[in-house]
Amino acid sequence: MTALTWSLGLVLAALGLLHIVWAFGGLTSGLALVPERDGAPLFRPSRGASLAVALLLLVAALLVMQQGGALPYLVPAPLATLGSWTIAMTFMARSVGEFRYLGFFKRVRGTRFAWWDTRLFSPLCLALGIGTAVIASR
Repeated sequence: MTALTWSLGLVLAALGLLHIVWAFGGLTSGLALVPERDGAPLFRPSRGASLAVALLLLVAALLVMQQGGALPYLVPAPLATLGSWTIAMTFMARSVGEFRYLGFFKRVRGTRFAWWDTRLFSPLCLALGIGTAVIASR
């Protein structure tokens, strides 16, 4: 359980830090970070949106680490449990997707984003969701 807790916490924190880097324009050249239509991104995340996602990922890392027993109590235990279940369900829902551009069941598949989503983003979200559910049930 300790290895799972630390692994999830480190991955969530790394993803949070990566979103901070993206918010300031770093490491984005040539990457397919958002769904595309006709070769153009469907949306362009603002700096504020990227930082908000970063903050949520960093908070998720702390909650999962607390729930898994790797950190001292930062929030009341019932709140950490509820937060961990919310994180687990959010990542599992992301892996399923919205049935058009995101997730395992997307219909649009011929884009660079879809390629990465199928091979990395959705499997990672599913793994994070399942791992967090295991920690949440602790």
